[in-house]
Amino acid sequence: MSSTSHVDSALTTAQRSAALEAMSAPEGLDVLVVGGGVTGAGIAVDAASRGLRTGIVEMGDWASGTSSWSSKLVHGGLRYLYQLNFALVHESLTERGRLLTRTAPHLVKAQPFLWPLKHQVERSYSAVGIGMYDALALAGARGHQTVPIQKHLGRKGTKTLAPALDTSQLAGAIQFYDARVDDARLVIDLVRTAVGLGAFAASRTKVTGFLRQGGSVTGAVVTDLETGQSREIRARQVINATGVWTEATQDLATSEGGLKVLASKGIHVVVPKEAIDAETGIFLRTEKSVLFIIPWPRYWVIGTTDTPWSEDVAKPVATSADIDYVLEHANAVLERPISREDVIGVYAGLRPLLQPRLRPGAGTSSTKVSREHTVTRIVPGLTAIAGGKLTTYRVMAADAVDHALGEAGAKAHPSATADLPLVGAAGYHQLVGRAGDIARDRGWTLARVTHLLDRYGDEVPALLETIDAEPGLGEPLAVEPAFLKAEVAWAVTHEGAAHLDDVLLRRVRLDMERRDHGLGAADEILEIMAPLLGWDEAAVAAEKAAYAARVEQVLAAEKQASDAAAVAQVQVSI
Repeated sequence: MSSTSHVDSALTTAQRSAALEAMSAPEGLDVLVVGGGVTGAGIAVDAASRGLRTGIVEMGDWASGTSSWSSKLVHGGLRYLYQLNFALVHESLTERGRLLTRTAPHLVKAQPFLWPLKHQVERSYSAVGIGMYDALALAGARGHQTVPIQKHLGRKGTKTLAPALDTSQLAGAIQFYDARVDDARLVIDLVRTAVGLGAFAASRTKVTGFLRQGGSVTGAVVTDLETGQSREIRARQVINATGVWTEATQDLATSEGGLKVLASKGIHVVVPKEAIDAETGIFLRTEKSVLFIIPWPRYWVIGTTDTPWSEDVAKPVATSADIDYVLEHANAVLERPISREDVIGVYAGLRPLLQPRLRPGAGTSSTKVSREHTVTRIVPGLTAIAGGKLTTYRVMAADAVDHALGEAGAKAHPSATADLPLVGAAGYHQLVGRAGDIARDRGWTLARVTHLLDRYGDEVPALLETIDAEPGLGEPLAVEPAFLKAEVAWAVTHEGAAHLDDVLLRRVRLDMERRDHGLGAADEILEIMAPLLGWDEAAVAAEKAAYAARVEQVLAAEKQASDAAAVAQVQVSI
């Protein structure tokens, strides 16, 4: 049984309403977290696991910002080795091992990659780098191997594993391992874990101001974006974890200093599995960064880019030039080029990159932009954290709560998340051993059961109970048979989905793997959602129209050459 039961941790519209009531009660909170991405969700888990009365609010859906548009990798950051940042790589690999084995093994999967080599000299220095990567991973896992170590391949061995690669100009390849994760699902499970530990969580709840007493922040004023109602939430400590919205949030409290966050756009292209003939992922170094070709069961994700973003942070969209860049670099190593016609999905997100807050007119020559995180006290009672990456969210969360509590408070209430299993994790390995039995009992393929286990972990029996109670939910979706109707219902009854885009973008993620961004599945999905959320025909029509408008605008943006022209096509937050 997991540390938090599926009932106790369920995110629903009723749970959300109750959470808002509880958070705005006179006694207030120990910690209020602002921001429901991976960092904020991790902070909520950390604070709640220490026994602190914790609340978390997010202005959109859970993971609706940066945390649902990443490369979906849990990795040490191989390229940081070339920057000699051994401490960051060691920390990241330690967290990778923890996620793979203990805290989220149902969501995080070991993933092999090939690093194509152009000559033997490259093999020599690359082998040293990856050897260090493997050594740091072993050290982080206290000598326990959580993924296989590097393997050297000649041209023939490379071609066998990845027939799609053009090996005519290669000396071979090195195979190494990292891991992949459904980023949005990780965030949702983090929020649910926090709720199971007693935290109060409310999505679509926007902080519009801070409560003050003297020079200190004593809570926040929030607006329920579903009802328009304003509330006051009192808290001894508020932690701002809003990523690319960090400055906008902290400026509600003070105009004096604080963190300065630059937004950098990363886009990814999705192609069907048959477009690339390979049994492994592919890792490429480019003149600017790195490019990953990442296999998932039904498709490949290829990315990413890294370009400055100066447009509206609520509207990150890919341009035609972005797509061309990704395809060009992937095609440089592929025997059969990927064409625009192969592309079934494109998505864009913004990374929050840190730099010091500068006074007006101060020079920028000494500014260092870093992927590492920073925690700072904006004013008494308000802490902010920014930077970092998905892999190290747990470390960031512990640092943020320690900082907010102060040295004495952190010592009295130490972090307890190092081995805390997330929702779905605790009984996962045991259930995997029964996968064949479940498949036989249901008349399903093993692939279907594996799909469910890798999404819901030890909650699969509870999901199956919903099918037993309503057999129609055991049918697959017509548009994408990999998903069952029960998964749409579960998104509403357990994962906080309150709108069509919540399901298509972050629960049953057809947005990124269908040319129409999943719009063709809308009617079927709405038919399942409507009775669960009490929608009438007008509400159903409004949900579909809103999603159709989003799809039209995103597709129009992808035809533009520049960020400004692309954003001009978009009237809604992406």
